[in-house]
Amino acid sequence: MPPLVLVITGPTATGKTAVGVRVAQEVGGEVVSADSMQIYRLMRIGTARPTPTETCGVPHHMIGCVSPFEPYSAARYVAEASACCDDILSRGKVPVIVGGTGLYIDALLAGREFAREGSPDLRDRLSREYDSVGGEAMLARLAEVDPETASRLHANDRKRIVRALEVHALTGVTLSEHDRTSQRIPPRYESLRFALTFARRQDLYDRIDRRVDRMMAEGLADEVRFLLSQGLTASHTAMQAIGYKELVRALAGEISGEQAAEDIKRESRRYAKRQLSWLRRDAALHWIVWDGQPDPDAAARQIAGLYHHFGKEPPCKEATR
Repeated sequence: MPPLVLVITGPTATGKTAVGVRVAQEVGGEVVSADSMQIYRLMRIGTARPTPTETCGVPHHMIGCVSPFEPYSAARYVAEASACCDDILSRGKVPVIVGGTGLYIDALLAGREFAREGSPDLRDRLSREYDSVGGEAMLARLAEVDPETASRLHANDRKRIVRALEVHALTGVTLSEHDRTSQRIPPRYESLRFALTFARRQDLYDRIDRRVDRMMAEGLADEVRFLLSQGLTASHTAMQAIGYKELVRALAGEISGEQAAEDIKRESRRYAKRQLSWLRRDAALHWIVWDGQPDPDAAARQIAGLYHHFGKEPPCKEATR
């Protein structure tokens, strides 16, 4: 049987860090972050990276381990995070996967094989061709070799069209067939999965707004200013994160600092809605629903209790805190 891991997920600002730390303390675990932006170094404030005080001595992996100048992918995350999980398991401890990047979590649990990382030169050539001939022509080209994938894409979906053409050119296998093959592979890990949210959506939004206000007070604008001084630009993936792209505009004089803060709040709320939509697809999730203020200690006891008592076949139920 695959080894068992715990997952603590949920939309932004729902208290995942605190719950994850307390769960790790309860079960003898270590945290493996599943946050696509906390992986970057030099980006502490805007990614809400946990501080040493917040981690309470619990080891955290996959945080601040990548240069913000580097591109990063789900395939690379799976390779590196699975190595962390396997090391934790080899030492008799429990991996506690904590974060809100659903793609990373799903891929890590599945042990999903990704199509070859590809050729940057080929990708650039296909991207330039897309820009030259247009999306309709490139989608028609994709339909000739992979009609199944093409039928799911819009002509404006430049990234996925280019990726599908790249995979076929490099491997001779369509992206749709590769996905089917990957889905037949048994999961790498068994998991108990928990998602945090609020009973009232407004409570979540209010918490997001307070978090943004706190980030601004802690110096998020100075953090962005420093990153720009190091040579990062708006085109770097790391700088396209919510909180950074808005302040890049503010520092360029395109909008005010006050407007940037409001834009960050709005985009964070929208992101939380997208995260909830993603999570609702997973029928095996155990929802922990905060009725007002989060209670990480109570949630950790519940999660640890299910981990110890039910093992790999927990009952599906929802708890309110």
